Amino acid sequence: MKRPLLSLVMLNPKQVLELNLPQWDLLIRQARRANVLASLAELLNANVVEIPERARLHLKSAQIHADRFNIALAFEIKCIQKALKDIPMALVLLKGSAYFMAENNAAKGRVFSDVDILVPEQQLMAVEMALTNAGWMTNTLDPYDQKYYRLWMHEIPPLRHLKRQTSIDVHHNILPKTSGKYPDANKLLANCIKVPKYNIWVLAAEDRVLHSATHLFHEGDFTQGFRDLLDLDNLLKEFATSDDFWIKLLQRAKELKQQIPLYYALRYTQKIFLTPVPEKVLLLSKQQMPNHINTVVMDALFLRALLPDHDSCNDKWTGLARSLLFIRSHWLKMPVYLMVPHLLRKTYRRVLGKELH
Repeated sequence: MKRPLLSLVMLNPKQVLELNLPQWDLLIRQARRANVLASLAELLNANVVEIPERARLHLKSAQIHADRFNIALAFEIKCIQKALKDIPMALVLLKGSAYFMAENNAAKGRVFSDVDILVPEQQLMAVEMALTNAGWMTNTLDPYDQKYYRLWMHEIPPLRHLKRQTSIDVHHNILPKTSGKYPDANKLLANCIKVPKYNIWVLAAEDRVLHSATHLFHEGDFTQGFRDLLDLDNLLKEFATSDDFWIKLLQRAKELKQQIPLYYALRYTQKIFLTPVPEKVLLLSKQQMPNHINTVVMDALFLRALLPDHDSCNDKWTGLARSLLFIRSHWLKMPVYLMVPHLLRKTYRRVLGKELH
């Protein structure tokens, strides 16, 4: 498939020197749809390229938004720390907030909608009560949705703060209980790393990669797929400077039963971002997988779904690819006897919602 303009610029930022204004317009639209406009601005600034004034204003605006977001995020994390201070556990951040506090390269220009934390399952009730007392409330009131989260998922229903309208997702694992491949969360917690500067904990480097891969390749909505794959590209490049990183990553994937998402992460970061994954590592990763996968079929799906969600990046098969991956995500999350009624219920509610509007 032909690479979108955004992908080409991410690979070679100097290419923007040859763009005309209509091409700049397309680049910015693709980046905005992929939610990486501020990340693109950071990349272009780092490579000191000349930018037309009209385009520069859009990029500067995205950077200002990202900077203000980081200030708000730091404050929000302090509020969470305060709310949970009396519970005897480490505060472990996940995904974007973890990248931010650990000062990973993946955090540059990255904005997201909520803070994700990982807590021991036995502490879920205490954590939820403490957050509720501090002003966070669930906005998931439907009895079925409550049951869906509390019995089957790897997190409680999302919580939103009544005053600030900020959201927090409280996880006790990185995959649902109904998934056949969910890992032992105690192994994740036991391997966490403290960020002394902030008295915050994050997953170990290899676990951060595996969680990012697991989240993306069990996902059903790929609206943020390009950004999430870019996270993986940044994490792999940053952590690969450690001599034993690749060995630890492969070993950890096997220990946590995440060989398949790791293989996809390595394969598609290499294909879309040319991430320098050693060929031996990619081969070993494929050999670790517990069952055979038709890479031709998966390439046809993921190489479409992982591109920016913009009309200029789509072909006539993109919609079908995303739909099939949506069904696949539910098949991975739950057995058929739960999946079929769940999808039928979601479809009915979506159709009913359209009729009411």
